[in-house]
Amino acid sequence: MNYQFLDSPIGRLRLVSNGTHLVKITFEGQGDAAAGDLESSDPVLASTASQLNEYFRGERDSFDLPLAPQGTPFQQAVWDALADIPYGELRSYRDIAETIGNTAAVRAVGAANGRNPLPIVVPCHRVIGSDGSLTGFAGGLPAKTLLLQLEGAILV
Repeated sequence: MNYQFLDSPIGRLRLVSNGTHLVKITFEGQGDAAAGDLESSDPVLASTASQLNEYFRGERDSFDLPLAPQGTPFQQAVWDALADIPYGELRSYRDIAETIGNTAAVRAVGAANGRNPLPIVVPCHRVIGSDGSLTGFAGGLPAKTLLLQLEGAILV
């Protein structure tokens, strides 16, 4: 695995690729490097850093990257539903459960959302509680708030 760091408005991000696909984005203090990981750039990491910088500058509202998140079939279904949430829009965990055709799985959707290995690119930050409250985010609620403000989904 290859990785590089990206300083962003929501903190330092660690971008991880397998050389051909983006496999993980972690926030500072999460998921330290594993044995065999190399701090180096490859075309996937360079493209990811470039597209994330454009996003943070307000110049990009979607990503065009080769992705390979690792998860169960259920998690993959949730992450696919997350990827379909348009820029600047919000969905509840219940909305996602309905999208994947399993209305009884609201809590499981929340768990899968929390295990999203590609935050920002697969926009788990666009998911809120059914009551409209901002709920957990791996990067912290201040980072989630900043991302949603950047997208115009919530007011300052």
